[in-house]
Amino acid sequence: MTDAQDTAAASSLRTTGGAPPDDGDTAAPGAPTPLLEPREGIPPVIADAESLAAMIAAFAAGSGPVAVDAERASGYRYGQRAYLVQLRRQGAGTALIDPVACPDLSGLGEALSGVEWVLHAATQDLPCLREIGMVPSGLFDTELAGRLAGFPRVGLGAMVESVLGFVLEKGHSAVDWSTRPLPEPWLRYAALDVELLVDLRDALEKELDRQGKLDWARQEFAAIAAAPPAEPRKDPWRRTSGMHKVRRRRQLAVVRELWLARDRIAQRRDISPGKVLSDAAIVEAALAVPTTVQALGALNGFGQRTGRRQLEQWQAAVDRARALPESRLPQPGQAVTGPPPPRAWADKDPVAAARLSAARAGVSELAERLGLPQENLITPDTVRRVCWEPPAAAADVEAVSAALVGYGAREWQVELVAPVLVSAFSAKAA
Repeated sequence: MTDAQDTAAASSLRTTGGAPPDDGDTAAPGAPTPLLEPREGIPPVIADAESLAAMIAAFAAGSGPVAVDAERASGYRYGQRAYLVQLRRQGAGTALIDPVACPDLSGLGEALSGVEWVLHAATQDLPCLREIGMVPSGLFDTELAGRLAGFPRVGLGAMVESVLGFVLEKGHSAVDWSTRPLPEPWLRYAALDVELLVDLRDALEKELDRQGKLDWARQEFAAIAAAPPAEPRKDPWRRTSGMHKVRRRRQLAVVRELWLARDRIAQRRDISPGKVLSDAAIVEAALAVPTTVQALGALNGFGQRTGRRQLEQWQAAVDRARALPESRLPQPGQAVTGPPPPRAWADKDPVAAARLSAARAGVSELAERLGLPQENLITPDTVRRVCWEPPAAAADVEAVSAALVGYGAREWQVELVAPVLVSAFSAKAA
C-alpha cells in the first residue's frame, strides 16, 4: 500500500481510535481498538460456478498481495479439508468461498499465479488449500515473520493487536466449520481474519527490514512455497496419546488394530476419530487385552453409551491382535533413521555428547543475540545430526556449511550457524 492508501484504510477501519501504523513502528499508540465489522460488510458466500467465475475475474484484476485463510473442522470431521476459504485483495475486496459447493478452485489458483499470498501460519493452511487446487508461487507468512522479528506472541490476534493496534474477536476459531448454512457471526469472524493481513504484512516487512532480517524471511517464505506435500506418516497409530504406557508387543498390536478400525469408521462416517473412540480407551483396552465383550465393556471409555454392536466391533479388533503370531507383532518403538535421543548420547558416544552440549550453548547464545527463537535460527534436529556425524573436516566452515545445506538449512542459517558449530567442535576437539 502507498501512504495514502494506508491512511484511507486506517480511516475506514477506525471506530474509536487507533490505526494501522505506516511508519514501521511495532506497536500502535493508544488503547487497542476492537475490529467489529469488515470494511465493506460481510460478503455473500460463493457457492456456485457463476459467482466463483465473477470472483476470480475480480481478484485477477486486483492489485498487490492477496490475503488468504482457510477454516477447517478439526475435532469434528475426518481429515483436514477446508470448509471455508477467505481472500482479500486491493481492488477486489473480500471473498468467502464454500469449497464444499465449489471443490475445484484451481482456476482461482491459476488466476493468482505470480501474486504474493499473505497467510498466517502458512504450513497449517497450505495442505488443505492444495487439495482444492490452490498452490502459491510465492508467499509471506505473518506468523513466521513475527517469530523472526522477535515478537513474544505470534498468534494472529496478538500480532494484529501489537503491530496494528486492533483487537480481533477470536471466539469462533474452534467451531464446526462444516456446519451449513454458516451463521452470520462466524462469517463476520472469517472475513475479519483477512481484513488486516496485508496491512500486517506491510508493517512486518518494514520491521524485518529495520532489523536486517528481511532477506532471511524471504528465504524462509520461498522454502515454504517450494516444499513438496508431506509424506504420509509411517505407522500413524504409534502417535496414539498415552502410548508410553504400552510396553508389550501384543498390547501394541491391540493399539494398532483398534486404531485402524477406528480410522476406517471415522473416514466412512466423516467424523473426527476421537468422536468414534478416544485414545484413552484404546490404550485402556491395550493394557487389559480383554477376551470378551463383557470384559471390554467394563473398561473406561467403553461405558453405558457404547452399544452391544459397537462393543463387538471393538472386541473383534482386539481378537485380531490376540490371534496374531509372534512374528507379526509390531516391534516396540519406531525405526530410528537419525541419531539416538540426546539423553543416550553420554553412554553411546561421550565425545558427540560434548559436541552437542557446546553446539547447543553456542546456538542459544546466537539466537538470543539476534532476537529470534532457536528453532527458527536452525532446527534442533539439524544440530543433532551434524553433531552426531560431523563432517571429516569438522573444523572447516565450508565442510560444516555443506553438511547444513544437506539437511535443508537455508543460506542465511548456514552463514550464521556454521561458524558457531565449527567453534564448538574445535573447542571440544582441543
